[in-house]
Amino acid sequence: MASSSVASSPAAKFVKTHFDLPSNNDNPHPKILSFSSSVSISSQNFHIRRSNSPAAVLLPVIKASTFTALESADISVSNTNPKLGLKPTILVSEKLGEAGLELLRRVGNVDCSYNLSPEELCAKISLCDALIVRSGTKVTRQVFEASKGRLKVVGRAGVGIDNVDLQAATEFGCLVVNAPTANTIAAAEHGIALLAAMARNVAQADASMKAGKWQRNKYVGVSLVGKTLAVMGFGKVGSEVARRAKGLGMNVIAHDPYAPADRARAIGVELVSFDQAISTADFISLHMPLTPATSKIFNDETFGKMKKGARIVNVARGGVIDEDALVRALDNGTVAQAALDVFAEEPPPKDSKLVQHENVIVTPHLGASTKEAQEGVAVEIAEAVVGALNGELAATAVNAPMVPAEVLSELAPYVVLAEKLGRLAVQLVAGGSGIQSVKVVYRSARDPDNLDTRLLRAMITKGIIEPISSSFVNLVNADFTAKQKGLRISEERVVIDSSLEYPIDSIQVQISNVQSKFASALSEGGNISIDGKVKYGIPHLTRVGSFSTDVSLEGNLILCRQVDQPGMIGQVGNILGESNVNVSFMSVGRTAKRTKAIMAIGVDEEPDKETLKKIGEVAAIEEFVFLEL
Repeated sequence: MASSSVASSPAAKFVKTHFDLPSNNDNPHPKILSFSSSVSISSQNFHIRRSNSPAAVLLPVIKASTFTALESADISVSNTNPKLGLKPTILVSEKLGEAGLELLRRVGNVDCSYNLSPEELCAKISLCDALIVRSGTKVTRQVFEASKGRLKVVGRAGVGIDNVDLQAATEFGCLVVNAPTANTIAAAEHGIALLAAMARNVAQADASMKAGKWQRNKYVGVSLVGKTLAVMGFGKVGSEVARRAKGLGMNVIAHDPYAPADRARAIGVELVSFDQAISTADFISLHMPLTPATSKIFNDETFGKMKKGARIVNVARGGVIDEDALVRALDNGTVAQAALDVFAEEPPPKDSKLVQHENVIVTPHLGASTKEAQEGVAVEIAEAVVGALNGELAATAVNAPMVPAEVLSELAPYVVLAEKLGRLAVQLVAGGSGIQSVKVVYRSARDPDNLDTRLLRAMITKGIIEPISSSFVNLVNADFTAKQKGLRISEERVVIDSSLEYPIDSIQVQISNVQSKFASALSEGGNISIDGKVKYGIPHLTRVGSFSTDVSLEGNLILCRQVDQPGMIGQVGNILGESNVNVSFMSVGRTAKRTKAIMAIGVDEEPDKETLKKIGEVAAIEEFVFLEL
């Protein structure tokens, strides 16, 4: 199975014949793939791995007839994009509900391999396009490095993502998605269950009776009604716990630096400072994520500020509590009781003083463990992973611009416009000009504070970088890649008098301090400048430099600056027609009558060099440029 034998195998020859592969600066042989040494030809199986490596050529769209031929030749082709008809490989490393697995099997080859060691995971991951984990699998930088660029999405079946190295995922262009809603109610219910069980010593009394004892006086509890509950972290789970605690007659306060006060007030909750929350509460329920800022935030100092005899519930993340400090607080009576579902190390050591403490009740991370939640999480994460593999925008993306689902739907056509404007702008830059500064101007009737442009900025960055770089850029690593390449992107939001129905009226992309291969694209300030709008759901180019135009951004584009005179459209149209190049549209914009004009021509095919030369030889055409969309 030597890699040197691959290129000459019958299977390799078949693929070279049937796949019309694009040329690549890193691969001088346009019809030869860069094969990996993992290719197996021992049984005439041929595995083509789509890669983002500069040394690999990406697969084009393949005709159905090719697939028929592939099947007859017993050649298997895998790819990360199900839209090409090629099934991706999805590794599920922890148990997932059957409903979710069924969704995954419809689009990919699902490999359920549980309890993998870190070494086994790294060995498998280079053959996988997606990975689904729960809280037990650590997706480290080593995992992303071992994937060699193939891993496109990591799905976390649950809310917390502290077991995934987000920085590494971003650098490798891997999207990370989670399932933040399906287990919300289950986690909130478990928090309330622990709260009540702790207050009434349910676990201890149960164990006592099963030991043959009857100790009514020993297990006298405390009432919840009228007590103050501090909810630390007022997100989805925290707010649901607050609702239920209010129903039990508790006074609820909350601390969350990011929670909107109006949402808290709507359910009768007062937002307070961290110190105020812990110093006034009788019960404290933790619902904060584990971050560098929250790691061991409940420590000796914090416990010292609490009301003596406070009780703590944790169904969030074990690492937010310094467990040794909690044992000390329990021993000296600062904390009367604790009810814990999560731990810094899971499972905790069998001799853990915290787990064995008589004033602590524990459960083995059961927050999301209801039948309904398990199926819901499985479906939610499966849908997110399938969507990501299909190239769809993910509302639950963790390391990409976080945009609500309803906003994603509204922005969808502008996302296409943004990327195409980026691609057009960079193609107008003359060779040798280094791009360092890009300005994006959004014109909208909406308040700038209500206009979230992170997604659009990412797509413009993608459009600018990919055509001139070997880098693979996606929504995940766009900002990181721009920073690495020294590209500074600034944004300006301009309020105009237009319809509030649409989020954006127009987008302008400017590239400064560069030379242009099409001088007419330069603004009065000397910057390459192009504008675009969405019309009837389709992106349009509306201005090039100081020239107005109206061009649908579909197919390829020829821009010509000409003397404004009769017969120009006919002359250029005839040249293209003689070369069998189909014209999809033509548009002419001018600054004044019978002076200068810009003719924009949409073409379905790329004209050959001879055809473009003939266009340039037309006497009234002063300059032209061919642009690929």
